[in-house]
Amino acid sequence: MSTFKQIDTPNAPTAIGPYSQGFIANGTLYASGQIPIDPATGELVPGGITEQTEQVMRNVDAILKEAGLTPDRVVKTTCYLTSMEHFASFNTIYSDYFAPHNHFPARSCIAVKELPKGALVEVEILGLV
Repeated sequence: MSTFKQIDTPNAPTAIGPYSQGFIANGTLYASGQIPIDPATGELVPGGITEQTEQVMRNVDAILKEAGLTPDRVVKTTCYLTSMEHFASFNTIYSDYFAPHNHFPARSCIAVKELPKGALVEVEILGLV
């Protein structure tokens, strides 16, 4: 029998559209893309790609924790940047997040024209429960 559980935590931003923060289905966590919104204020964090990526990874971490997971359970990420000029700075913060777990999931990184609320970065994850 299939099992489904919606993920909803106040430690990550509420959805800005008709979607959930994440969903567990049949042993897999599907987390919606996270942009650099501070969950306490509902606003985009000030600063550039470094500050925005740090907030995105905090949001991702909050969703993982709510699902009872740690970063070493992430098997795939899809990352969106508004400019590949941000690639190196993004990689530094991204690496800092996963390196303590000695784990780097499969990844796609895609340049897009724009992201919601003027964000510079968005990250979505798939994890194993």
